[in-house]
Amino acid sequence: MSRLSRLSAGIATTATAIGAIAVLTAGVASAATITYAAGGAAGLTYNCTFPGISPQPVAIKAQLNAPDVVVHGTTITPTAVGGTAAISATVHSLLTAVGYDGIRGTATVPVTASSGTLSSGSASGLNIPQVIYPTGGGITVNISQVATSSIPNWTAPAAAGSATLSLTSGLTANLEFHKKSTNTWSPWTMNCTLKVTSPAQNLAFSPSITVS
Repeated sequence: MSRLSRLSAGIATTATAIGAIAVLTAGVASAATITYAAGGAAGLTYNCTFPGISPQPVAIKAQLNAPDVVVHGTTITPTAVGGTAAISATVHSLLTAVGYDGIRGTATVPVTASSGTLSSGSASGLNIPQVIYPTGGGITVNISQVATSSIPNWTAPAAAGSATLSLTSGLTANLEFHKKSTNTWSPWTMNCTLKVTSPAQNLAFSPSITVS
């Protein structure tokens, strides 16, 4: 082989290698972490139990962070799992009437997957920080993933396509409500059931996850 032929072959090999690296790099760069929200921008409405009063509607927003593209058969763990629970001024006034003015505890949020496999059926130990609320107005309860939370892993299906994670029709929270008159905390297990609407509320986290 002539020197010119060897030089040409070397250039071709280098170009092929650079092209392969570019393709691999592009594949890595295409995966970005995004926020998935359940129920869209409006969130979801559940009917929840409270101490001393009848079940009441609570507006719940839930979200998690995960890659927008997941390679088939690989496993990911969502991050920043949490949301908010909005208690209306009316419900707040009912709680005030029976002597409660604060809340703290943890939430357990069951989840399902349209395809692939979850290592557990729920995210648990989501933190609800201790807060004493001022008189009147609505209450926003923050729910967030902390170091002691247990978040299920999700393994993508074996074939490319898409998959959706969803909430379920029931949520629970292990709470304590603060009794103002005695400055004590009373344990309470809150059970929430999805409010029946027409059309039905969408429990899915959107958008769907792309499986490559």
